[in-house]
Amino acid sequence: MGVYLAAPQPHVRHRVPAWARVLLSGLSLWVATVVITFATGNANLVPTIILLGSFLIPVTFVVYAFGRADEVLTAQRIFTAFICGGVLGVLGATVLEAALLGQRSGLLSYLGVGLIEEAVKLAALWVLAWRLPRYTPRDGMVLGAAVGFGFAALESAGYAFTALFGSSGLSLLNLVETEALRGILTPFGHGLWTAILGGVLFATAARSRRGRPRLRGSLVGCYVVVVLLHALWDASGSIAYWLTLLLTGTPTQWTLIGQGQAPSATQTQVHLYTAVNWALLLVNAAVGLAILVLRWRRHAAVRPQPVPLVAPPPASEAAMSEAAAAPRG
Repeated sequence: MGVYLAAPQPHVRHRVPAWARVLLSGLSLWVATVVITFATGNANLVPTIILLGSFLIPVTFVVYAFGRADEVLTAQRIFTAFICGGVLGVLGATVLEAALLGQRSGLLSYLGVGLIEEAVKLAALWVLAWRLPRYTPRDGMVLGAAVGFGFAALESAGYAFTALFGSSGLSLLNLVETEALRGILTPFGHGLWTAILGGVLFATAARSRRGRPRLRGSLVGCYVVVVLLHALWDASGSIAYWLTLLLTGTPTQWTLIGQGQAPSATQTQVHLYTAVNWALLLVNAAVGLAILVLRWRRHAAVRPQPVPLVAPPPASEAAMSEAAAAPRG
């Protein structure tokens, strides 16, 4: 009775995705820089912390999105959209917010910020996408994400730099905490919102005679939705504050508010405020992600079709006889 040995199976190596390699290597470098800076007190490393912490998550998600484009976008165009789109967006938003909003505060200011920032990012995306050979909604989402994450990276760097200057001097702890928190929230902000807009912008090209993006009602409607998501995201802290007071506010606290003074919060109110604030952010992120995923699945991936090889037409028998009878040499 023979014994049969199973043939050895080839070892399959699972490659780590490019975006995961970027995330792991960048996170390791950022943590190492933070630890060495705390240990040595060398302030020269602070710019490295700011740059690594601000750009790590945006760059990771851009690498992830690039792998899902419809093979029209090049790495150079993605990089240009990330840098130039982010810089143009930040500069445009800063100038317009200073000119139109000034020092205004309140819920209307959140709406104004949303209107301005989403408009400048959309304009930057429109300019950078000019004269593409083909427009597909998925490419629009990828290129929009690149512009949005470039904006987010530069904005996070600004917030991190501001957090460094605490009331009692330079605070490295405030800097690290700000970068860690913004890194967690970055995937659900500017990159997500501009990706949604980019998909709709590129979809308008399919209904254009010249095959170019156009200003249509669908784009305006999507812009309004994204602005509302942006405004509610920024206003989540204020909304959570007033909801906490409505649910647990004491007569003394309401009296102080009526006098224009800020009441001190109880420990229970602090915990409730934190829970409500995070709940609002999670709902906002879930709505934005649902819109993006639904639109992504609605539009099938576009791949270049192979060019068929056309065989020459068969020759007739008469032509073949003439060719055989023809003198050679």
